[in-house]
Amino acid sequence: MDLLDRLLKHDVWTTRKLLDICSTLSEEQLDGDFELGHRTLRATLHHMLHNMEVWTALMAGQHPVQQADCTLPGMITRLDAAESSLASIARRVANSDAWDDLWTDTLDDPPQQKSYGTAIAHLITHNMHHRAQLLYMLRRTGVTPVPEGDVFSWEAAMQAAASETAIDDRSFA
Repeated sequence: MDLLDRLLKHDVWTTRKLLDICSTLSEEQLDGDFELGHRTLRATLHHMLHNMEVWTALMAGQHPVQQADCTLPGMITRLDAAESSLASIARRVANSDAWDDLWTDTLDDPPQQKSYGTAIAHLITHNMHHRAQLLYMLRRTGVTPVPEGDVFSWEAAMQAAASETAIDDRSFA
């Protein structure tokens, strides 16, 4: 697994952990106002997913489709689709060493050319920034514990899952 795979997989794993935590909250907690960023847990999650969806579509040369499902199950489905699309584009860019190749962001006025490498890096770091806001909001909501969300936690979880799979595989042998 290379660095790109690690960053993408950590990004989606951590975002999914936060979606899972948020799925245990009431509607009032999800929509409670914080004087920070997009102001609510739900709006922040939607913003993160919306950016993944729109930028991935634009990098693929497609017209972005506005996704309005802000239910927790709907946002988990949206994350699955956005993650798959982003990983596919990022892997294609990496395999062809096209990090500096340009695509046109037609939503900018006027349209602007952007590099694939910077756009992919932006999506990953953008989500990291908003996950920090989500962690703050969750703490303020009284959720404990909240995940660390760092790459080492992700790696430890992946190693534990692989170990469990190996144990399960041996039990069928």
